[in-house]
Amino acid sequence: MQARFKESRIPYQLLTTEDRARVAIVFARINRTGVALDTLQLLTAWTWSEDFDLQREFDELRDELDRFGFAGVGEDSDLILRCCAAVLAGDASPTTLVGLRGSDVRARFEEVVNGLMGAIDFLKTNLHVQALGNLPFSTLLVPLSVFFAAPGEEHVQMTNVQRQRLLRWFWRACFSRRFSSGVLRNLKDDIAAMTLLKSNRPNTLGDFPVLVTREFFVQNAFRVNTVNTTTFVLMLAQRGPLNFVSGQPVALANVLRDYNRSEFHHLFPRAFLTSRGVQPAQHGPLANFAFLSKADNVALGGLAPSVYRDRMPQQVDEILEAALCPPSLFDDDYLTFLHDRGLLLEVFANHLIQ
Repeated sequence: MQARFKESRIPYQLLTTEDRARVAIVFARINRTGVALDTLQLLTAWTWSEDFDLQREFDELRDELDRFGFAGVGEDSDLILRCCAAVLAGDASPTTLVGLRGSDVRARFEEVVNGLMGAIDFLKTNLHVQALGNLPFSTLLVPLSVFFAAPGEEHVQMTNVQRQRLLRWFWRACFSRRFSSGVLRNLKDDIAAMTLLKSNRPNTLGDFPVLVTREFFVQNAFRVNTVNTTTFVLMLAQRGPLNFVSGQPVALANVLRDYNRSEFHHLFPRAFLTSRGVQPAQHGPLANFAFLSKADNVALGGLAPSVYRDRMPQQVDEILEAALCPPSLFDDDYLTFLHDRGLLLEVFANHLIQ
């Protein structure tokens, strides 16, 4: 066995270059039977020094994000790499990072961290986003990280005009499903626009076509973790929903952090709709859902809305208004209700994207 190792001839070819992109390509081509290295591992190698280990920095960032309820971001190395690429190179493609100097990545990594943390703080403060799962698209963090990126102990001082522009872009991106296709192209456009907005220069952030009609809420079914449903839930959260039984504000931080189907229920109960001959496939449009805990749903029962109305507080106007729900709920006419609520939801959605 020793002789076999001693006498074995290993072919090699010497490559001399300072172009790290070429090195990565060559390695990928010859490493066909080994374990493939991902972009994070390659970038860790390019940027390593005795006092900087990118993998360790990612691990520390993951722990920091976990404290803020955004562990999902830290666990998605591709997402963080996109944020890095966007902040450092203005391009969300992680492969862009391979061409950067290791010293530049080391020097500006804190800028990336500040951008990401600033983006999360903006989402929590302005949009009630409590976890990565609340976002219709995780890639929304990428352009936001560019806007909030700042070196060292510095922080971006956002004006109200900039805040309104960011909110408009957020809702337009969600309702238009902007990051369902052409992701890298759209990210590049938004990153460029974010950079201009950050320096208070004219920009086109959010100036892409989007149309929201009542059909969005009447024809799309409520399915947890889909883009349309997540957008709908966040939209309802902006109204400060109230408990249907006690009238108290819904604990949005808890509900959205532990986001699941049990916190949302039918306004027209399925049992009632079935008794009226409505097919099961028509029970679950977005327009028939509201923030309603399992306990509240049990308290109201599977009764007609006109019946469970007596189990609600005497004054229900504020509850209905906060839920974007029309008074026709209590007329027990399902189709009329869907039409009326669809219009209310349409008006509010278009207010958000204007």
